[in-house]
Amino acid sequence: MTKTIRIAISSDFLTAFAKLPRNVQGKVTEFINKLRNNPLASGINYEKIRQGIDKKIFSARIDDTYRCIVVRQPESGVFLLLWVDHHDEAYQWAVRKKCDVNPNTGAIQVYDIQTVKEPAAEKTKPSVFAAVSNKDLLRLGVPEAQLDFVRSMTDKEEFYAAEGSIPSDAYEYLSWIAEGFEPDEVIQMAREEAALNSGGNDFAAAFNVPNTLKSFVVVEGEEELRRIMSEPLEKWRVFLHPAQQKIVKRNYSGPARVLGGAGTGKTVVAMHRAKYLASKLKGEQKILVTTFTANLAADIKDNLKKICYPEELGKIDVIHLDAWVGQFIKENDSSVQLGYDEEIKTLWEKAIAKADVNLPFSERFYEEEWSRIVMAQEALTPEKYLNADRSGRGTGLNQKQRLLVWRVLENYLNLMKENQIRDINTAMYETAVIIENKQDSPIYAHIIVDEGQDFSDNAYKMLRKMAGNERPDDIFIVGDSHQRIYRNHPTLSKCGINVRSRSNILKINYRTTEEIRTHAFAMLDGISFDDLDGGFDPGDKCLSLTHGEKPDIREFENSQEEIKYIVGEINRLKENGIKLSDICVTARTKKLVDEYTAQFTKAGIRTFAIKRNKTDDRDIDGLRAATMHRVKGLEFKYVFIAAVNDKIIPHSSAINRSDSVSEAESLTAEKCLLYVAMTRAQKGVYITCCGRKSEFL
Repeated sequence: MTKTIRIAISSDFLTAFAKLPRNVQGKVTEFINKLRNNPLASGINYEKIRQGIDKKIFSARIDDTYRCIVVRQPESGVFLLLWVDHHDEAYQWAVRKKCDVNPNTGAIQVYDIQTVKEPAAEKTKPSVFAAVSNKDLLRLGVPEAQLDFVRSMTDKEEFYAAEGSIPSDAYEYLSWIAEGFEPDEVIQMAREEAALNSGGNDFAAAFNVPNTLKSFVVVEGEEELRRIMSEPLEKWRVFLHPAQQKIVKRNYSGPARVLGGAGTGKTVVAMHRAKYLASKLKGEQKILVTTFTANLAADIKDNLKKICYPEELGKIDVIHLDAWVGQFIKENDSSVQLGYDEEIKTLWEKAIAKADVNLPFSERFYEEEWSRIVMAQEALTPEKYLNADRSGRGTGLNQKQRLLVWRVLENYLNLMKENQIRDINTAMYETAVIIENKQDSPIYAHIIVDEGQDFSDNAYKMLRKMAGNERPDDIFIVGDSHQRIYRNHPTLSKCGINVRSRSNILKINYRTTEEIRTHAFAMLDGISFDDLDGGFDPGDKCLSLTHGEKPDIREFENSQEEIKYIVGEINRLKENGIKLSDICVTARTKKLVDEYTAQFTKAGIRTFAIKRNKTDDRDIDGLRAATMHRVKGLEFKYVFIAAVNDKIIPHSSAINRSDSVSEAESLTAEKCLLYVAMTRAQKGVYITCCGRKSEFL
C-alpha cells in the first residue's frame, strides 16, 4: 500500500476492551498489531455487517467467539477500531452505526441512525432544543441524519439516555443547552473549537482536528500499542480537551491562573502545560511542577510519564513544595530542619509559658497569628507587627494587647533559632531571602503550580523569587478555592504575582456525574469563595457531561451494621466487574481508616492503604483506603465515605472556636473536605454514618 497506514482506537473500544477476560485481551492486542503491519492482509478476516447501514463498517475475527468492529478507509490509509465484543453483541452494536467526518466541524463522528416514531411537531411537550434552529444544531456538530432524533427529545432524562447514540462532541455542546446555558454562548464555543473543513470525508485530514482526538487515540508503534492496551482507560485520564488545549499552548506575557471546579481537568492542564513548555526548552533550563501534597506530586509524576517523551521528562522536576524547601535548606544550612505537628506544638507551648502574658488566647491563635499576619506580611519586628493589617482575624487587638502578643511571637522565633527548627512558612520566607541574595538568574525557566488554593502567601513569594523577575510564561497556577482544605488564603497580587487579564476558567467536569457534582456543590451553598487574588469565584459555571445515580446516603444503628453494608456493596461491585483498585474507602482520621482496613482484611478483602509516605500504586491490586486529606487529587470509580458521624465530620478538634471568624473558616474547611472526598468518584458515592449523623448531612 502506498498510503501511510494509520490505526486509531476509539474510547468506546477501550471501554469494551477493559471488560474482556484477560486471555481475550491478549488476542485482541495481537490482532491490532497484525492490523498495524498490514490491515488488508487476507488473514484479517473482514466480514460485512449484515443489514448494516454504513458499508465502511466491518467486523473482524478475533477467535471463534469475539469480533472487532472496524471502519476501513483504504484510500486515506485510516483504519478505526470502534468496538469489541461477543460475535452477536458486536454485530448488534454495529448494525445502525454510521462513521463519517462531520462537514461542519471536521471531526470524525460515530453515531446511531435513529428512527423517530412520533414527529416532534406532534408531541405535546416542546423539545429540549426548541430554541435552537436546525442550522445551529448542525453548527454544534449534530449530524443531519440525527436532527429529527435530537428534536424529538422533550426532557433532559430522555436526552441523557441517548448519550451513546449521539456523537460525543455534539453531545457535549447539547448538554450545556439542556442544562440551561444560552444557546448563543454554546454556539460561540463550538465555533471557536471547530476546524476549517473542506466538506470531504477524508479520515486522515480529520485527525488534524482536536475534536477527533477527543474520541480516538492513534497508535504510533508497537510499544505504545502495548502500553495503551495494558492501561486501556488511563489514556483518557490525561486527555486534553480542545478548550483546554488553547490554555496549554497559549503564550502568556506573565504569570497566568486557571480556575475550575473538581473534575474539570486542572491537573491535566498543568501536566500538558509542563510538557508543552519542556518541548521548547533549550540547554540546561528546567521546569518545576509543584503542589501542596506528596501524594499528588507522585500521581502527577506518574502521569507525566504517559504523555512526555523521555527528553521532555528529563527537563521537568516534580516535587511537592515542602520537600523542595527541605532540600534547599539542607543544601544551604544543613543544621536547620523543618518542623511539623508535635515539634512545632512544643515550641508554642514553651513560647507562651516563657512570655507569661496572661492573655486568654489559645496556642492555635498564636500559631495562626504567626502564619497569617507575621509571616504573610513579613512583620518580623515589633514596629512592623504593630502596624500589620489584621483584617480577617476574628479577634481584635488593641496596641497594648499587640505588644503582649508580640512577646509570645518573639519567643517562638527565638526558640526556632535555638532549636534549629523552622515551621514551613518561616522556612519559605528564609529561602526566599537566600534566593534573592544569592541567585543571579531564575532557578527555573517555568514554574507550574497545581492545587494553588492550598499554598500560603510565603509559598507564592518564594516561587516569585525562584522564577526571577516577571517575564513571559514564568508562573502558571491552577486551583479552586472550593477545594481549600488547609488554612492558607493566598492573594497572588500581594505576593508579586500579577495574573490580571491572564486568567481562564474550566467549565466542564470530566470526572464525576452531574448528580454527584450537584450534591457535593450543594453542601457549599451560601459560602463565599475567592479566586486566589481577592476576587469572587461563584463556581457555578460548571457542568458534568455524564449522569448516574445520586449519592447513596445510609444511616446505621452501629458500626457493625455499617461495615457489613460497606463490605456487601464492595463485593457486589466486584462481582459486577469493578476492580478493587477502582474503589476507595475514605474516612476523616487515620485511626478510623486503620479500623476499617482491619475489618476489610477480616472480611477477606485485600486492602492497600494510601498514606503520606505511601502513595497509590495502581499496579498493586486491592481496595484503596485513605484519610479524606490523602485522597485529594486522586480519582476512583466508586468512593465510600465512612463514619460521617457527629463530632467526626466536622471533626471536633479541627474547629477553632476562639472567635466567630475562625470557627466559620474551620467549618468551611471541613465542608470543603467532604466536597473533595465526594468529587473523587467517577460513577458512584456511598456516604455512611452510624449513631448520630453529621450535621452536614
